[in-house]
Amino acid sequence: MTSYVPSLTLPAFIFEHPAASILLPVALGTGIGFSTRPDKKHHEHLALKQPPYDPPPQVFGPVWTALYATMGYTAYRAWNAGIASFDPNKLLLAKQGATLYTIQLGLNLLWMPLFFGLRRPIEATVDIVALTGVTGYLAYVWGQVDPVCGWLLAPYLGWLGFATYLSAGCGYLNNWDFKGMYSEPKTE
Repeated sequence: MTSYVPSLTLPAFIFEHPAASILLPVALGTGIGFSTRPDKKHHEHLALKQPPYDPPPQVFGPVWTALYATMGYTAYRAWNAGIASFDPNKLLLAKQGATLYTIQLGLNLLWMPLFFGLRRPIEATVDIVALTGVTGYLAYVWGQVDPVCGWLLAPYLGWLGFATYLSAGCGYLNNWDFKGMYSEPKTE
């Protein structure tokens, strides 16, 4: 069982306020997405072989925005249900979940720079497998605080399973080496 580690946990005020809880992952995810997505002028990422059922690129932004907002709302709801509870176990679980939540958010935000920025498919796939495991455990922990919170994380877990398939599939189909698939941007 993971414990509450204040130094590895977002500040309590983030969890206490719904706007902060929801906007933080949306803003961070959007920022990472825009800063690490492949350059529009150079579509070398399209040269990568993709596994079957790879959705069109325009699907990812709306799906991730909805998932980030839901995960933020879940953080707010679980934290406040635990803090307001007279059950000391629920309080402990809410705090432990806050640490897990912070860790999963960090793992989540690390995937795009690993996959697209550093072109490291092995490390990106290890990251997303770890992210899925931490998120599954988080759903279990926060589900004990408030069963709705466990269910709110179900779509995120489903998408992470699919994203793991895409990450590993793309890595495998490209011999786990993306460096040769990208050309350096032309200087003008």
